[in-house]
Amino acid sequence: MNFKYTANTLKKLEQLFEEARYVIRYEKGNFNSGYCILEDKRIVVINKFLNVEGRINALVEIAPSIEVAEQDLSSDMQKFYRQLKDLPSADDTPVQTQMDFK
Repeated sequence: MNFKYTANTLKKLEQLFEEARYVIRYEKGNFNSGYCILEDKRIVVINKFLNVEGRINALVEIAPSIEVAEQDLSSDMQKFYRQLKDLPSADDTPVQTQMDFK
């Protein structure tokens, strides 16, 4: 899935989290990854100093790890969520463990 880093994409991601009953808060904090997830309270805290691209990347990174009841999502959001789940994550990319010297 290719998407543009626009305010509209950010709103769509925020809507997905809202329909999944998560609250997104943009706060000041010392986050190593740019975000923090409070799973028991269903709150996602994102560094408020991130730009639109950073906020989108954080939400895209979080989306596969949260509990989402797909039947509670609207049909558009179900489709969008499935596309997000199908995105290759950083964990899926092969890591080179050896170098060949010639």
